[in-house]
Amino acid sequence: MTKPKILVTRAIFPDVVERLSGKFDVEANQDDKIMSSDELIQRLQGKDAVFTTPSERMSAEVIAAAPGLKAICNMAVGYNNIDVDAATRAGIIVTNTPDVLNETTADFAWALLMATARRVTESEHWLRAGEWKKWRFDTFMGADVHGSTLGIIGMGRIGQAVARRSTGFNMNVIYYNRSRLAPETEAYANNARHVGKEELLRTADHVVLVLPYSPQSHHTIGAAELAQMKPTATLVNIARGGIVDDAALIDALGAGRIAAAGLDVFENEPAFNPGFLSLKNVVLTPHIGSASEPTRRAMANCAADNLIAALTGGMPPNILNPDVNSRE
Repeated sequence: MTKPKILVTRAIFPDVVERLSGKFDVEANQDDKIMSSDELIQRLQGKDAVFTTPSERMSAEVIAAAPGLKAICNMAVGYNNIDVDAATRAGIIVTNTPDVLNETTADFAWALLMATARRVTESEHWLRAGEWKKWRFDTFMGADVHGSTLGIIGMGRIGQAVARRSTGFNMNVIYYNRSRLAPETEAYANNARHVGKEELLRTADHVVLVLPYSPQSHHTIGAAELAQMKPTATLVNIARGGIVDDAALIDALGAGRIAAAGLDVFENEPAFNPGFLSLKNVVLTPHIGSASEPTRRAMANCAADNLIAALTGGMPPNILNPDVNSRE
């Protein structure tokens, strides 16, 4: 019996490729070559499913050019790289990998928050450049985290995990979300209080963005929102590029309208705005919020579980379009 054919678009753990190879005819891009849309279309010909990462844009055009495709299984919680509506119309199952990265990503939000508030990378660069000649009372004075107000925009599972970690810092937690959480969930998230977006921006000492990207959330933070923040406030984005207007943020940081920012995601990444490089008051990391080995392994195996279920007649555990009329 002929095995279904799948494409793994980027390098992943070899044991996960081996696991998939036990069930499918696998074309794996273990050389990790970045494919253009045309190359992706070419390699999708004759494939029954594709194991994707956020770097591949599964547009309506790409989907239409892969008529045999039955499943797109994304190794990420976000899926703005996939035109889910086009996939649904074409009868293609789409899945993601939620939950397995909540805690690790929340850990990293705190790493960025602390580094940003306490000017860790800026002071390290200064030290490495040989500038440390004497102690001064005002050397790299930053902002306190303990006892401050943490504002979280996007209070899903990761946002709640970020909030829970604030307990040890005796922080006041406020959040803005499309809908208010249940009272017991708020209590578990360090007694987080639901407020309007403007109140959050005016009040928070540290703003953390954890909302999914969509056309509606594009530039959730722009020039107008940055102008509402305290000049002493910090902004951390661990969500997705495009949620922040990067050009407006560069202007605000350069003018001192907010104190600092910590960014793990950018518009048009990896080709991010070079204006960030001239700023000292920004911490920059290359989209590594979930990059612990146990978590990335869990993500890869979750995507594999979804793909196996999709091609063997089961219901994938993380299907994004459950009403799809999937192809036989």
